[in-house]
Amino acid sequence: MEAIRPTHVEVSLGIIAQNYDAIRAHVGAADVMPVVKANAYGHGIVEVAKHLQEHGATCLGVALLEEAIALRHGGVTTPVLVFGGVATRQIPQFIEHDLMMTASSIDKLRQIDDAAAAARTKVRAHLKIDTGMERIGVHWYSAEGLLEASLGFKHVEVAGIYSHFANSDAEDLTSAKVQLERFLETLEFYPKRGLKPPRRHIANSGGILQLPESHLDMVRPGIMLYGVHPSPEARRTVEIKAALSWKSEVVFFKVVQPGNAVSYGSTWKSDHPVRVVTVPVGYGDGYFRALSNRGQVLIRGKRHPIAGRVCMDQFMVNLEWGTAYNGDVVTIIGSDGGQSISAQDVADWAGTIPYEVLTNLHARVPRVYVQ
Repeated sequence: MEAIRPTHVEVSLGIIAQNYDAIRAHVGAADVMPVVKANAYGHGIVEVAKHLQEHGATCLGVALLEEAIALRHGGVTTPVLVFGGVATRQIPQFIEHDLMMTASSIDKLRQIDDAAAAARTKVRAHLKIDTGMERIGVHWYSAEGLLEASLGFKHVEVAGIYSHFANSDAEDLTSAKVQLERFLETLEFYPKRGLKPPRRHIANSGGILQLPESHLDMVRPGIMLYGVHPSPEARRTVEIKAALSWKSEVVFFKVVQPGNAVSYGSTWKSDHPVRVVTVPVGYGDGYFRALSNRGQVLIRGKRHPIAGRVCMDQFMVNLEWGTAYNGDVVTIIGSDGGQSISAQDVADWAGTIPYEVLTNLHARVPRVYVQ
């Protein structure tokens, strides 16, 4: 794979497994649902999911039906919950591939029940409660009707009930605690009727790190599973390690004379001669154009800045009078010689969040997996 292209992403499946184990130890009796949506946050959905399945994960979470089907086609047999809304026409595919749906209305439960009856089977669904995200789910203050109705469908097994935090990675947890209180109030429906509730879950990465009272029956680690904290403010209560590094090579070296502009738009020039190298990575690979004249890379263990605008397929780096040769490793995310660049660093330079940095890694960048 590296022979095809010098630019590649290296993913340590072993580190992902270590992070999973650290999360399991932290949450105690709660089960852990690894979230592998968005191509496992850029790490490779099928490879990561298969490794976690072999490592003992009992369920997985994705955003889209297509992601779940890709897992099934890739040989993943673990139960999979799809978080996103379900279109009526998709229900038969959920049934065909033995996938768990998210249901947020009585009508949707009825449609699922009808489709399952027609297929002469029983399907599993999780009820979604909106406690303050205003994205998907029945509002907590009108959820009782849905919960009551869910008891009467013969072909739908309610395997879980969940909500999602909007601000659990913040320093101020007031909003998250209000959401948790609303969710717990909704769940009182079950003991009031002498019923055991389905599996309860609300904690994402921020909740896992900062709100132990939110762990309930199951937690859903996303970005922290891959060794990246959800925000700079979130407390580091679980020891995790980044599983991904992104590297390329120097493919061209030149000396740029004073006053000669570099790259599109002529936004960068020097008033003295400088050594500049070209790296075959660009915004077509997911390295944001916003990193023009702002990003940094590591070459021979030293930091060097991006010079000029990031192109679709390449960018240039100012070495000043540093040394580099064609074929030298360029570290975009990762470590070299005691220096390191994290996904958070890249996000800060680009004015975004590490989630976007990782999920924007294009499929044309080869992934190399190590244990």
